[in-house]
Amino acid sequence: MKNQLELTFTSLPGNVGIARMLIASVAAQLDLALSDIEELKVVISEAVSNSIIHGYKNKEDMPITLRIEYDEKKLKILVRDQGCGIPDIEQAMQPAYSTDPERMGLGFVFMQSFMDDLQVESTVNEGTTVIMVKELENIRPSKH
Repeated sequence: MKNQLELTFTSLPGNVGIARMLIASVAAQLDLALSDIEELKVVISEAVSNSIIHGYKNKEDMPITLRIEYDEKKLKILVRDQGCGIPDIEQAMQPAYSTDPERMGLGFVFMQSFMDDLQVESTVNEGTTVIMVKELENIRPSKH
């Protein structure tokens, strides 16, 4: 059974919590362990927060699209913004790199360590798409 959810919301910081609740609800349906659910909540928080803080420079009326697709084998999370884009993705993915000196710069590090695949597509002045994949067969027993 394959399912897909898509939600577009404005770049308000409070919407990070809604994204976290949505992924937690999906993960609970997939019968994932609490530790795996917590990791998914972290990665979705980081991706959405990056869109708000870095993509939109905290402008609160811009669109962020969250798409969650899943079946028995894998979970795919896509977060897309139409913000300023990332000029150097490789640099942005380095541990402790941040364009904001108040931030730790660990968002992509968490995404890479908690997910099985991470892809970042970005065009300056057009936006960024972050695609994260979790292979479910690796973290829970298959249902037969």
